[in-house]
Amino acid sequence: MARKMALPKIGVNMTEAVITKWLVQPGDTVNEGDPVIEAETDKSTQEIYAAESGIVAKLLADEGQTVECYSDIMVLVDEGVEYKEDDDLCVNGEEPKAQASDPAVSAPDYAAEPAVVPAADVAGTRVRISPLAKKIARESGIDFRLVSPAEPGGRIVKADVLRFLQSGGAAVCAPAGAAVPEAEYEDVALPNIRKVIARSMHASLSEMAQLTHSFSFDATQVMAYRKIVKENAEKFGLANITFNDIILFAVSRVLLNHRDLNAHFLGDKMRYFTDVNLGMAVDTPRGLLVPTIFGANKMSLNEIAGAAKDLAKQAQEGTISPDLLVGASFTVSNLGTYGVEHFTPVINPPQTGILGVNNIQTKLKMVDGEAVPYQAMGISLTYDHRALDGAPASRFAQELCRTLENFMALLAK
Repeated sequence: MARKMALPKIGVNMTEAVITKWLVQPGDTVNEGDPVIEAETDKSTQEIYAAESGIVAKLLADEGQTVECYSDIMVLVDEGVEYKEDDDLCVNGEEPKAQASDPAVSAPDYAAEPAVVPAADVAGTRVRISPLAKKIARESGIDFRLVSPAEPGGRIVKADVLRFLQSGGAAVCAPAGAAVPEAEYEDVALPNIRKVIARSMHASLSEMAQLTHSFSFDATQVMAYRKIVKENAEKFGLANITFNDIILFAVSRVLLNHRDLNAHFLGDKMRYFTDVNLGMAVDTPRGLLVPTIFGANKMSLNEIAGAAKDLAKQAQEGTISPDLLVGASFTVSNLGTYGVEHFTPVINPPQTGILGVNNIQTKLKMVDGEAVPYQAMGISLTYDHRALDGAPASRFAQELCRTLENFMALLAK
């Protein structure tokens, strides 16, 4: 018996995925639980496993193709069963389209063609041409806009360009003088995660009333504490506690006193969180990801440091669960390690705020009439003015700065 396997839904927010790699091919035997594809969601790359055993008869999606959840991706048959194309009456709920045939052009030429690349013609309309056909035309010195596709209204493919060349079209296109050099470029399709980031950032900036306030604090005590911890980490079995971990810990404590920033703005209501679910921005090879440390306010500094490193590692390796990339009530983004002195972090909706962490600079302060140098760390708080005003937002930042300046006292609580 032949049956189809659909793309399952992984995580509550997943709607589609890009098939990045097939791990099986027609004729392979798979058992229930075997990985069959690698799929890129808007958050991470996951292996998708076979829901049942069988022999792979046909793949219904190509590598690089975006597939919606619950759409069919392959056909399985039982051992000894011969699969016939005529048995495949529907694909993803739709009748299969009839394949156009052209006796003058062999099928392999069309089958090998990648996606269509539109290009503007002289009149300003669009010419549908595959990248391979466009490349052959450019290398042959012909104007692809003079090539007619075999199928009226269809795209120009490799076979069309070759037929044009064989009919003497190159002579028609030969330039009278020196050819004008064409700028070289490469069009690269956006990965799925970049599309998601683009949509989220555009929605954030276009729908919110965002403002950023900048502050700095004396980092002398924080730096001294980190030095002590670093020197004794192995002795006491501590994680590698960084400045970012210290910031996360302080935010998780101070945020509880400022509920408008530990919340989601939902249009006609505010959702206030009892605990601090802290998002932390992580730079990964695939783009920005924001894993969540749930209940950070209940964790010790050492526990936060361990959780932050574990989540960052999973995010960078692309193995993190999508469920760990949602649910944050506030986010911290640290660009200080890149020498950034000030920036305007963008809120991740529906959150109402995000804290940017800047670098450490040497500043001067007056002590007994003398200018004394000290190490100052900058922070940038972006908040949604629809949810709270500038004064309460600034009070949070002030309390956070005071807390960090007296960090050792915070640990005594």
